[in-house]
Amino acid sequence: MVIQFNNLKQEKDAVGIIFCDDKCRLIGYGKKLDQLSKKYISNIVKADASFQERKSKNFDYIIIHQPTNLKLSKVYIFKLKKFKDYHIRDFQILGGNLNSLIKFYKETNVIIYPDGLSSSKVSSLNSISEMILGMSLASYSFTKYFSKKVDKKGIKKKNKKIKIYSSQHTRLAKNYENINAIHQGVTLTRNLVTEPPNVMTPPKIAEYAKSLTEYGVDVKVLGEKEMKKLGMGSLLGVGQGSIYESQLVIMKWSGARNKKKKPIAFIGKGVSFDTGGVSLKPSNGMEEMKYDMGGSGVVIGLMKALALRKAKANVIGVVGLVENHIGSKAQRPSDVVKSYSGQTIEVLNTDAEGRLVLADALWYTQEQYKPELMVDLATLTGAIIVALGDEYAGLFSNNDKISKQLAEAGDIEGEKLWRLPLNDRYDKMLNSPIADMQNITNGRGPGSITAAQFLQRFVNKVPWAHLDIAGTTWTKQPLPTSPKGATAFGVKLLNRFVSKYYEGK
Repeated sequence: MVIQFNNLKQEKDAVGIIFCDDKCRLIGYGKKLDQLSKKYISNIVKADASFQERKSKNFDYIIIHQPTNLKLSKVYIFKLKKFKDYHIRDFQILGGNLNSLIKFYKETNVIIYPDGLSSSKVSSLNSISEMILGMSLASYSFTKYFSKKVDKKGIKKKNKKIKIYSSQHTRLAKNYENINAIHQGVTLTRNLVTEPPNVMTPPKIAEYAKSLTEYGVDVKVLGEKEMKKLGMGSLLGVGQGSIYESQLVIMKWSGARNKKKKPIAFIGKGVSFDTGGVSLKPSNGMEEMKYDMGGSGVVIGLMKALALRKAKANVIGVVGLVENHIGSKAQRPSDVVKSYSGQTIEVLNTDAEGRLVLADALWYTQEQYKPELMVDLATLTGAIIVALGDEYAGLFSNNDKISKQLAEAGDIEGEKLWRLPLNDRYDKMLNSPIADMQNITNGRGPGSITAAQFLQRFVNKVPWAHLDIAGTTWTKQPLPTSPKGATAFGVKLLNRFVSKYYEGK
């Protein structure tokens, strides 16, 4: 999708989108177009009883063809319901709905007149900007592997062009730089997670991370030789059955005025494909395990977004990249490995591998970079899907302040978190009779909680939060701002977390 900005005007044969409130009163430039049409628009709106009365579950609109005295060939009037109460996420959803409308009618030359869009909670500039972000996110598609990129009529598809004509077009164009940064970060994450596992291997993911140097991110990659020398037996054990080399990638963005200020750190689980290892997963649904690198995808996409918008913060992104495969060298249930922290782990189940990857990544991050705080993201447990479904991601933390900040950022962006408990009793369930700990408990207990307890053993006293995004990383049904597939849940949330609480401080 290509976005263009300009001052208020009409264009011959273009399609215009204007807005009215829930009482069908035109707002913004719609009033001017109505005047030019000698009340033709408002008269049609008033005459359409169904438009006046119906209350659609999603959105309502009316189409006027060849409006009198206007250059526009067509006008869509989009009804907004109680938009003065809208929050940021509501304006993003509005943008997603507009994209659905434009896509359904296959419009190619569209002018949106958004003046008048604002609420008691969101300024006009931000309302329109968030609407544009929603449109951009909803327009995502992944067509790389189709042999012919054409529609049913055999015509090659063109990139959709959307024109935003507003009295504050200059400010919107400037603000779009930040919106586009978020869009590009989300798009990168969705692409990484959507790619097939024969393409998106650990070394390939590392290549994408290294490409961020173009935007000013410092990137360092540790291969198996370096990690073995450091003693990262926990991470390396997971990938030893794969033909692809495991990697640890460190991305550093130094945007704060004080370059010596402690960074905030984001750590992502990057299992490029998870067979379950010797503790093999059932075949039904195993194809979804290409999404098991969702946490690393979010961290890489976030780092791109922060760099593109030149975030005024020092940020470290770390991703542990492995493929959990079966083979003659694969890790066995009952193996004992020594982690980078020096703690030993009895591996009772090779399908509880993400925590083994994160264990070394977390310890490395807090030891090498002394961060102000750490947030890890992982498609870690099926148990979190049983508990929360696809509506919320699980939040676990040793710090109330960070938990509150993350939850607030998630509410703003519509990427919701639900905090679950941690305590010593859960922690003791991980004790092993032959090692410092085991990677699962011996019962059917609280799997998401004990997984988080396992991770907590590798953060020392650093303020830390763990986000279990197993249920939110992909969607089987289209969402207002995301088609089916990878959602990039976490990029917008963490970008908001950084901008709201940690920039410029």
